[in-house]
Amino acid sequence: MLLQVDTLAPTMEQVTTVEETVQESMNLWTMASYGGWIMIILAIMLAGAIYLFVERLVILRKAKNEDKSFMDRIKDYIHEGKIDSARNLCQQTNTPAARMVEKGITRIGRPMQDVQVAIENVGNLEIAKLEKGLVIMATISGGAPMLGFLGTVLGMVQTFYNMSQNASGVIEMSALSTGMYQAMVTTIGGLIVGILAMFAYNFLVARIDSVVRQLEGRTMEFMDLLNEPA
Repeated sequence: MLLQVDTLAPTMEQVTTVEETVQESMNLWTMASYGGWIMIILAIMLAGAIYLFVERLVILRKAKNEDKSFMDRIKDYIHEGKIDSARNLCQQTNTPAARMVEKGITRIGRPMQDVQVAIENVGNLEIAKLEKGLVIMATISGGAPMLGFLGTVLGMVQTFYNMSQNASGVIEMSALSTGMYQAMVTTIGGLIVGILAMFAYNFLVARIDSVVRQLEGRTMEFMDLLNEPA
């Protein structure tokens, strides 16, 4: 019995071979290659989401950062009647809030309703610029998991097709592994891309809301300035 157990025991070479096989299967690049063309599309979507996130983040940071003394200087210029100096300051500041205030300055002397409408129109344009690309980000966050599920279905179809082509009736795991790999890998890839895009989208929406509140505050400050008694 002892001799039989020793004969069936795995050798060191067999153990090493098994470990190498496990390590190869756990390699991310090897796993991704089983996903096929769907993984290429998911990689492109991930790269696009990262680019949009970084690009929007830089723009939103510039839009939110402004000189804290900006409105105080605008008030001083308007009280002193230096309208041109106030406009020049807005052009030099070059932020969404400054462009809204500049539009309001150009309407000084007209009815207050006209001034407010002009500022709101510019504000709507500025918000539209800030939200540029968010539709694509939302599409990626919703479309990537669906694309991954499509890969899952295609992988399962491939698996059952390989099973049907086996005339002997004996199912070999090697014939099923390709389809199963594609099914699992594409699902994982789609979920990863979708989750990252969803978090990035929500983060950008929160930052945009913060900028919008800042623009509303600057609008109220400017309108209060015009309503002050001379």
